[in-house]
Order: sequence, then structure tokens, then C-alpha cells
Amino acid sequence: MRLKIPKLSFCTAGVTFLLISAVSWNRSVTESHPNLLIVYPDQMRAQAMGFMKQDPVITPTLDALSKSSLVLTNAVANYPVCSPSRAMLMTGKYPFSNHVTYNCVSDAAHFEIELKESERCWSDVLRDEGYELGYIGKWHLDAPRRPFVKCRNNYTDFAWNEWCPPHRRHGFSFWYAYGTYDYHNQPMYWDTDAGRDDFHLVDEWGPVHEADMAIRYIQNENGMLRDPGKPFALVVAMNPPHDGMKDYEEVPQNYVDLYDGFTYKDLINRPNVVLEGGRYSGFAREQTKNYFAMVSGVDEQFGRILEALSEKGLDSNTIVLFLSDHGNCMGNHEHHGKGIYYEESMRIPFLIRWPGKIEARFDDLLISVPDIYPTLLELMGFGEKIPAGVEGESHASIFLTGEGERPSSQFYLWTPQLINPALGMRGIRTNRYTLAIDRSYTDRYNCCLYDNRNDPYQLNNIASENPDIVRQLIEQEMDPWLEKTGDPWSLTWPCENSADRLFLNDENLSNTGYDY
Repeated sequence: MRLKIPKLSFCTAGVTFLLISAVSWNRSVTESHPNLLIVYPDQMRAQAMGFMKQDPVITPTLDALSKSSLVLTNAVANYPVCSPSRAMLMTGKYPFSNHVTYNCVSDAAHFEIELKESERCWSDVLRDEGYELGYIGKWHLDAPRRPFVKCRNNYTDFAWNEWCPPHRRHGFSFWYAYGTYDYHNQPMYWDTDAGRDDFHLVDEWGPVHEADMAIRYIQNENGMLRDPGKPFALVVAMNPPHDGMKDYEEVPQNYVDLYDGFTYKDLINRPNVVLEGGRYSGFAREQTKNYFAMVSGVDEQFGRILEALSEKGLDSNTIVLFLSDHGNCMGNHEHHGKGIYYEESMRIPFLIRWPGKIEARFDDLLISVPDIYPTLLELMGFGEKIPAGVEGESHASIFLTGEGERPSSQFYLWTPQLINPALGMRGIRTNRYTLAIDRSYTDRYNCCLYDNRNDPYQLNNIASENPDIVRQLIEQEMDPWLEKTGDPWSLTWPCENSADRLFLNDENLSNTGYDY
């Protein structure tokens, strides 16, 4: 049963919008610049879409959207963890430039690891160009500080969740969000005018409620939520299919019922999952159905948002982008979640639709999260407004024409420590290979190399057999990335006894990735 949406404090905002609308506004600019809708679930891997023909997941909305969208099959989360990936999306910079090198949790507050107020996000640019901006759902870019907000995701000595004050919202004037809160069946939100202690709980599955709010924003009855004379940009950041406080069990039963009759062997069709006797065998058998059910739930709620956009007559001039902050292993390679260089962790959905402008097709462009910022701004007509400090590259030409310079690789990074972020893994992903080198726990450079073309499930580490390929990827791809992104991680190359120090012959690095 659907509950009523709580009454929100929009009266002041409504008056403000009416005053703003009285100011002269160039209607031709409004019509020539598209709206933007970003739907951004958490921890959804690229393989978990029915049309990809990989995971046996039920996603009719995404399946239909893929036929009218540009689908980038090689989009990746370069640092596949929540806060670092979200910060890359907002700033167009890599972690050592935007300083979000770790999740924004209370332990990171001392190191000021959070999205800086001084960053000029893409939303700041759009705000200054006259857009109305709305944010709904998970933010996770503020580090919690004492006294911690009194909610179930925060504890005596450690906290996840924090309020984002208005001056840190980077242009979003409509705000209905939280930091990170993993009780999907009773989510919490701060609305636009709420103070730090004025959050409220909702007895409804998070994606359902957030779709309701997005529909209200799109419909904009009586112009109460945004100035109807201006273009808008709306982000809907759903938490599922991220695990909740009970693994993946906080999902409505009707979505679980979609998979009635499927055994775990039917659902787990990837050969890189150990089904019996492995570290995560029981987890994979018990939770894969629920993970897929969450994906199906997100898919249905996304469909409701798209329907509202169409009913309002806004779909023809709205760029719709569906992506995720990172993927999820679900037991693949004996790994629980994300943070690792495997395909299930790094690859994310990427579907973008702009009717009459972007041709529907599949493309293997190696797009990285920081590239999204400049690409969107150029598509929307603001290419000259992209700040000089943005490190991502615009691929707007490829989006619009299929032609343009293409990157030869994508950078991968993961750092396990707050005190010494120069440790951890770095790597490169090309259209064929994944290379990852770890210097987290020993003085060895442990190395993995996978041929994703001939070994798509990454079952065989071929590094020790292919030193020339490793050397080429390091020198031609990884070293330039380290320099470009200001990354303090380094590899002495060539090094003494390199075959002994650099290569792991018989094992992968499956248990060294960041896994929360």
C-alpha cells in the first residue's frame, strides 16, 4: 500500500520561483537548451540489464530504452566505490584532484575527504546559465562530523550519514536527499528547507518514493517546485540495488516474485562464481535473486519517471542518462561487492537518449566517469563553460556523430588507506586487456593481466606469460594516467628481479579490493 508523501516546505521556494520568473528570460535559450534527467542507482553492474544477454535479469524499461539510446558497453567506474565515483561525476576530476580518495565517512572527516564547496561542479555551471536543478536520493559526498546525526546508519564511534547544508549543494535548489542510509524499506530524507535535525522517515521502498518525488518535480503543479520557464536538470539517485542492512533482502516481494521458479543455478550463470565451498558461495546462492529483484524494481520505477516525462511533453527535448556509480561482484571471483578491477565491479550501465540528436546504437567507446561532465556540458551547448581544471574528456562528437578521437584506455585506482593513499592498486583497462598492479600490503608489485576478449570472465591471470604486454601497458598507458591525474602511486620500472617482484603466477588479487 502506497503511503502519502509527507508535506514538504515548498511555500518559500514557490514564492522565490515566482519572483525569479518575473525576471527577463530568453525563451529562445530555453528552447534551444535541453533539460537533463539523470537516473543514478547505486551498485548496479552493466551485466544486470536484460538486453545485455548476460545476467538473466528482468528489465523491460531498460530493454526498451536501449532501442532508442546510445548504449556504451564499455563505460566504467574508475574508482568503483560510492563517494569517489560520485565525486568524479560531479567534478569531472580524478580522486587525487578532487580529494575524494575514500568514502565520505566519519573517519575521513579529519582528512577533509568530501566534495569541496570550492569545486565547480557541472551543476554549478548549469545553475549559472539559468537552469533549475533538483536532487533526489543518495548524495554521500559529505563527511559526518560530531555530534553525529541521530539515525540508524550512525553509531557512537562511526557514522555514514550526514546532512548537506544549502551552501554545499552546488546549485541544486530543490533538495530531497540524504548522505547514505541503507534502510531501503524506511528511508530518510532532508527536504530543501530542513535543518540538520529535521529529517523525516518514509514507510515506503526508497526507489518508489523517489520516483514519486521525481514525478512531482517533472509535473511541477502550479510551478511550485521549479520555474516552468527555465530548463531543468534533475538527478534521481536511488540507493538499491546497493545492499541494505539485511544484505539484499529489503526489496518488495512483488519484485522477488518475478523470479519465481528460478533456482540459484538458473540465476548465477557466470562461471567465475564458486557455487559450493567458496568464501561467498552461500551469499551468492542466497542473495543473487534479491539483487536482481532490486534491479527489476529500479527498472520499473525508472519507467514511471520516463512515462511522466512523456505525459508532460518533455521527452523530446530532455537528455535522459541512466548510469550507476559502480558495479557489484555478488560473489564473482570470491569477492563480495565492489572496489576491485573485475568487470562486474568496474563496468556500469550507460544509456543516453536525446531524440533527434543522438542516434540509437551500441558503441564500445572507453568512457570514464570524469568524461561525463564535459560531455554533457558540450552536448547541452555549454562547451565553452567547461572549467580548465576538468580532467575528463568530452566525447560529445562521438555521441552525436560517431566520429572523434577515442581514448585507448581507462584508468583504474583503489586506495585502502586514509593515511597513505599512495598505496593500493592501479591499473589500466583497454578494449582487450585489464592490467592491475597491487602494492597494498607487501613490498612486492603483485600483478594481474586478463585478456578480456578471449577470457571474458577473467579466469586466467596471464601476466607472468606476457611481460612485454605488461611493460607496454605500463609505459604507454598507465604512466601517462598517473602523471595526468597527479597520482602519488608509483612503480619502479624496470626493477631488479622484476619477474619475481612484479608477477603472481598462480593467484589473483581477489581478496585485496575494497569491499564495503
